[in-house]
Amino acid sequence: MSKHNALTTFGRSGNPMFRGETFKPDATFAEAESSGRMTLAGTVNKTGILLVLCLVTASFTWNIFFRTGDPAAVSGLLWIGLIGGLILALVTIFKRQWAGVTAPLYALAEGLALGGISAMFEAQYPGIVIQAMGLTFGTLGVLLLAYKSGLIKPTENFRLMIVAATGGIALLYLVSFVMGFFGSSIGFIHSNGLFGIGFSLFVVAIAALNLVLDFDFIEEAAEQGAPKYLEWYGAFSLMVTLIWLYLEILRLLAKLRSRN
Repeated sequence: MSKHNALTTFGRSGNPMFRGETFKPDATFAEAESSGRMTLAGTVNKTGILLVLCLVTASFTWNIFFRTGDPAAVSGLLWIGLIGGLILALVTIFKRQWAGVTAPLYALAEGLALGGISAMFEAQYPGIVIQAMGLTFGTLGVLLLAYKSGLIKPTENFRLMIVAATGGIALLYLVSFVMGFFGSSIGFIHSNGLFGIGFSLFVVAIAALNLVLDFDFIEEAAEQGAPKYLEWYGAFSLMVTLIWLYLEILRLLAKLRSRN
């Protein structure tokens, strides 16, 4: 399979939301004249809205945890957020025209999960959440600046490397998840040893570089005159990458803190 065919098949971004046909012109592109066209500013604004919605529900579960001090008090909300977020993500992927409704709901659901997860990490490692958030948004800002300045150019080889690495990480996590049902796991994924920390650094780097591919894909879609509803889809896709990056940074920091 050639590089071009591989990227067409698996998507030019490692983010599964940006499949090869996500922004492929179709009938809705022709209708975009009347309904409006996708813009970068619109996508940025909608990403901001999703972040705010996510923070609102995250604060809710966070406060419940620290008010009760009991993980069981938020476990139900956490699982509702995880399962609900997964369902809403799948619906958004296959019904991208619904993104204006499903993306905000996804952000609210993920907030429930992230609030609970973050609170549990914070209880064990005070200050870790603000560090993870700072590093996540700092990484976003630096990579956006590097992309806009041309310092990082998403060439075809670059895209293929990130897509392949992302797929490999996803497969490894899936295998580890399945092994968990049999009382086993892939040890280094959770290890705080040098190899485990090195693995987490690698995953954080790949998650971060996926942002560059997301920027490029969204910018190209806007230039092609994609329909307005894809602003919500683009914002949703960026949220998926940012949430992944945040969780991986949180995991990395926890590994480092646990060595002290």
